[in-house]
Amino acid sequence: MSSTRNQRPARARLRAGSGLVAALVVGLVVAGCSAGGDQPATPGGPATSAAPPAPTRTYAAAQVQALVTFYAAVDNDPPGSTDIAYPSDRHRTAGGSGTFDDPVTMATDVREIPVGGIVYSPKLQRYFVMEDDCAPCIEEWGATKRAHVAFWIGGGTDARVTACEDSLTSGRPVMLQYDPPPGLPVDTRPLYANGKCWPAT
Repeated sequence: MSSTRNQRPARARLRAGSGLVAALVVGLVVAGCSAGGDQPATPGGPATSAAPPAPTRTYAAAQVQALVTFYAAVDNDPPGSTDIAYPSDRHRTAGGSGTFDDPVTMATDVREIPVGGIVYSPKLQRYFVMEDDCAPCIEEWGATKRAHVAFWIGGGTDARVTACEDSLTSGRPVMLQYDPPPGLPVDTRPLYANGKCWPAT
């Protein structure tokens, strides 16, 4: 078992923490818009009011470096479950296809990335959403403020899924994008399925 493997999170055992947000002090920015004023009354007709313009959303799209590890049901707490620490209307359990509208579950420290925070992995070409805790990540952030996130790869509980986690894990920090915009390239092939590891899936 490698040192990288030992750092792979499992919820509660795997409850996460990376510190990208705290380190970057990057927040989501919402630009407010004012409604248009009343239009002159049309002769013989009622006064009309122009519809307010739709609010625009500015994305931070911050480039950050983080240690990225992976976890599956076998690592979760309790082992074999797909439970997440912060279920929502988006996901009740760990999952996601990797698109902007359906990002994959991610585990880290809430002091680093808030629940619901989004990151994009250029290497994996998919979006991830903060929905779970990762004990090794939380410990690292508390001790060293080192950025560490854990990406969900599926409900596997077999030996091959742990081998897949190891093969996807880099010993060095990798580039991620915090608060990414929609429309980035997406690969929706699962990271692990039927005994096969991405990109062979």
